[in-house]
Amino acid sequence: MTETIKSVAAGAITSSAAGQSLPNSDHASALRFITCGSVDDGKSTLIGRLLVDTKAVLQDHLAGVTKSGETDLALLTDGLSAEREQGITIDVAYRYFATEQRKFIIGDAPGHEQYTRNMVTAASSADAAVVLVDATKLDWKNPDLQLLPQTRRHSLLVHLLRVHSLVFAVNKLDAVADPALAFAHIGAALHKFAQSAGIRVAATVPVSALKGFNVVNAQAGWAGYEGPSLLQLLEQLPNTPADVALPLAFPVQWVEKFSSSADTSQGRRVFWGRVAAGAAQVGAQVQILPSGQLATVAQVIDHARVPKTVNAGLSAGITLDREVDVSRGDWIVAAPVAAQAAEDDFDTPAAQSPWPASRELTATVAWMDNEPLLPGRVYWALHGHRWVKAKARRVQHRLNINTLAQEAAEQLEANAIGQVELVLQEAIPAAPFARARQLGSLILVDTASHATAGAALVN
Repeated sequence: MTETIKSVAAGAITSSAAGQSLPNSDHASALRFITCGSVDDGKSTLIGRLLVDTKAVLQDHLAGVTKSGETDLALLTDGLSAEREQGITIDVAYRYFATEQRKFIIGDAPGHEQYTRNMVTAASSADAAVVLVDATKLDWKNPDLQLLPQTRRHSLLVHLLRVHSLVFAVNKLDAVADPALAFAHIGAALHKFAQSAGIRVAATVPVSALKGFNVVNAQAGWAGYEGPSLLQLLEQLPNTPADVALPLAFPVQWVEKFSSSADTSQGRRVFWGRVAAGAAQVGAQVQILPSGQLATVAQVIDHARVPKTVNAGLSAGITLDREVDVSRGDWIVAAPVAAQAAEDDFDTPAAQSPWPASRELTATVAWMDNEPLLPGRVYWALHGHRWVKAKARRVQHRLNINTLAQEAAEQLEANAIGQVELVLQEAIPAAPFARARQLGSLILVDTASHATAGAALVN
């Protein structure tokens, strides 16, 4: 399995009306954002425009995508030969650029339905998403116009994956007769859809990726819009907050056996990984899952082997006060808290784990395999760094992306989103995805082909 399937995480979506001041962000941190939406909506061209207008493209690279005096901006990101031949984006392409205010990492996600899995992979690690909407594909003169299915699907997936900020960019308004009317009608349709789906939107911006209107520099009054440009909005969007306020949860990725560096390992094994929730600190009482053994954290070191407390989202090495059986895929979590029975003081205190393990889960599944998800079929499930067998017991319902209604379903086809009951071979410390991104996410993998089949978000 590739490393790209090993994380599905993101944050809650913030909201701010276009033109209003957005929350101040930590400009020391780069903003990871993706462009998504339906095919040929101008995603690659938009990224090319951002790179060119911020002078992030070398002259020889720019010359390589210029023919007969015309620059094909999409070719700055569509680098695969198949992409250039077909004129579409297939895989996720990452590009980097910076302004005086901030650094950016852009992921150009494909728009075709058959490549939805690549879009999900890109969104799983993004702080923000720019969903492009092609005005020329819509009945923009109609105030009750219908959005494209892929626009709705990508927006729903971004919302389900808890990408922290979502921006709608209405593109190609330069190609319609009345840009202001088109933006008003499309903006209203987007607002209605987002409100129905429970999606909070940071802003809706009119742009022309081809001509550069409102991409880097604001065009005051164009399309009836007086707000900031897309880049100005991106510079102010916050990064995804880490789950620091939660109890400790630490998936073990690698075990360093009896390091010779006694000052950091104290002669014991060091367990390395990235803190999923809470903070790893010396003296904390912890429990090893699935074995259930208890221990105390004796040492915590960061990626540079410096002893310190390490918060969620950062890599750490943990040494315990005694030797216990810990392997890759195990979880080191906050120890259970003894709770006195409220009604009878003589009852034995019950141990309540902040991250209880379970074999039965109900999850929202975004299905990405060409073969449908069928009840009774067994898949591999990846949770943290642990692989377990998972059986789909029942499909509770499927989401109609056009009406947002929950429909009865016997299976989930490719690109469908639905709610599924899963039964695991082993108990895992899964938590609701809305509470903890890392503990609440699983990847489902076909046992025969080893292809990524679906993303599961625990309810």
